[in-house]
Amino acid sequence: MTQTRAEPVRVLIIEDSDTVRYILSHIISGDRRLQVVGAVSTAEEALMVLPKLSPDVISMDVRLPGMDGIEATRRIMNEHPTPIVMIAGVGEDDAASLSMQALRAGALALVEKPVGPGSEAFRDIAETIRTQLYIMSQVPVIRRREAYVREVRLRRRPPVTTPVPRACLETSGQGGPEIIAIAASTGGPPAFARLFSQFPADFPLPIVLVQHMGARFMDSFASWLDSVVPLPVRIAADGEMPESGVIHVAPGGCHLRVSLARRLSVTEDAPYRGQRPSANRLFQSVAETYGPTAVGVLLTGMGDDGAEGLLALRDAGAFTMAEDESSAVVYGMPQVAMRLGAVCYSGPLDAIAGKLAILGSPQK
Repeated sequence: MTQTRAEPVRVLIIEDSDTVRYILSHIISGDRRLQVVGAVSTAEEALMVLPKLSPDVISMDVRLPGMDGIEATRRIMNEHPTPIVMIAGVGEDDAASLSMQALRAGALALVEKPVGPGSEAFRDIAETIRTQLYIMSQVPVIRRREAYVREVRLRRRPPVTTPVPRACLETSGQGGPEIIAIAASTGGPPAFARLFSQFPADFPLPIVLVQHMGARFMDSFASWLDSVVPLPVRIAADGEMPESGVIHVAPGGCHLRVSLARRLSVTEDAPYRGQRPSANRLFQSVAETYGPTAVGVLLTGMGDDGAEGLLALRDAGAFTMAEDESSAVVYGMPQVAMRLGAVCYSGPLDAIAGKLAILGSPQK
């Protein structure tokens, strides 16, 4: 749960547009929890003022003159580790794709660039920006070198794993696994890229996936993930059958479930505990439909979405896994699942990838 801070969160804005920089300053200053301590137009300027300003969180445009947001993220995470929220224009060419690369380099969240105050969407976008900056300011970050290749945290302490309980060994995967349901929130895009990069191109199981992200970025997320992993990735379509070796991503702003007829169901039902798509809803539907022939995986993320659904999967006899604190960017969702007793196996991301590859092998 988010803790209340005595002092306001110190925010540094990196944005080359004078107009957008002014709008962002106005939005952030309208929240008592936040304080703008600097606003610069280039990444080079930001790197110069970071040691002096010591912001708690950074708002950064991915498209900057000179050093772009991707390289700036790498430099900041190496030299002055600070939580970064990327600001991207949804309609800008390649902006969303570049933002995905920035997330892989160490940025924590991606939000839509604000439009003029006269727009109907302005209030919602402004509130999202404020909320993300406040929440992400409290995420502990670490110094990262080649962050998209190797997590420093994995070198600093040994992986922590839990043994597979006897109940899981006796009931999970009866008849062989038939589907993998997986979910993540904060830190999810780079985690998925790293996880699925270790899968063989002929991986035989269908995968259904929930990632918490702004609805208008989901198409770009799926397209980007498709470009960096061996398996095909596509946005799930209502009524289609889960396809072997395909990663089906929940559309933005929609729940993804699997019906009893084993078809994908995409709906705009009300958010469940504040989330749409909801990992709980996906996991619960997979538990009902596949039972012990399902595999459930919960990765990095803030909050508790997915924990309840993972417990439903385990109770149905499915094999369940959760990412360990040693590799999770935010050990929130997996930790809650562990506390509920919903997890058969907990380990770092690479170990989970190895176990999934084995589960998907006909020789397992």
